[in-house]
Amino acid sequence: MQPIISVSGLSKTYKGGFQALKNVDLEIRKGEIFALLGPNGAGKTTLISIVCGIVNPTTGTVLADGHDVVKDFKAARRKIGLVPQELSTDMFERVWDTVKFSRGLFGKGPNRKLLEKVLKDLALWDKRKNKIMTLSGGMKRRVMIAKALAHEPDILFLDEPTAGVDVELRREMWEMVRGLRERGVTVILTTHYIEEAEEMADRIGVISKGELILVEDKHVLMRKLGKKQLTLHLQAPLSALPAGFEDEPLELSADGHSLVYTFDAHADETGIAALLRRLAAHGVDFKDLQTKETSLEEIFVNLVRGR
Repeated sequence: MQPIISVSGLSKTYKGGFQALKNVDLEIRKGEIFALLGPNGAGKTTLISIVCGIVNPTTGTVLADGHDVVKDFKAARRKIGLVPQELSTDMFERVWDTVKFSRGLFGKGPNRKLLEKVLKDLALWDKRKNKIMTLSGGMKRRVMIAKALAHEPDILFLDEPTAGVDVELRREMWEMVRGLRERGVTVILTTHYIEEAEEMADRIGVISKGELILVEDKHVLMRKLGKKQLTLHLQAPLSALPAGFEDEPLELSADGHSLVYTFDAHADETGIAALLRRLAAHGVDFKDLQTKETSLEEIFVNLVRGR
């Protein structure tokens, strides 16, 4: 299947000499949710801005559904909806009017039924006659999403879509994004909320200092780089690891009350059964145990630190 977005050899250097992107190659599949993670200043917004035709690249090419975003800007832009980080819209406009106007900007004729559905899906229908300035921050962000969806794009960029949004509203927006994917819309989001990517994304890209350092299916990434830990809460504290356990991936807590064993949950043999037998043979008893899996946040932090 042809990728809906194809980025090849993309670099961006600004006039002052700052290189925001360095030779980025990326393909995004039709109908997926792709999460782009990276610290502040990593190049996420620059990459989105180039794909959306807001910023020109220094080198490289970008195709949106087969259209070059520089040479065939209008056709490419019609395929794309963008929800920027900043809430930038006319605060004196009414919700209905601003969404209707956004549709017209892309040369689309009136379609009241479609706009009504967009507003209802975003829980904005009851606010359609309100001026935007009267809405809460979360509702204003929903208006931005409605504007981006008004011309029926095949690709939707969400740049920090839930920044400043409460937890309940964030989860409602996650459901909306999943619904868009089910209708065939490709969604690309940047986020600082690691749990957002872990909850929603099909694939994850990690960008650091302008370089795309990793692109992987979420579950493959978790399997490759994630580890599990087994914590044994001991019946009696230890002052040191028992003899013969020094080479094991086993750590004694500072207070001596627990042992932590790190293992690969997807390996054919985790070594847990053998470990428990050996500990029992050394007279080490435990009263409770628990397991913990590495989170996407820990994987992300380790990747960026590794760079």
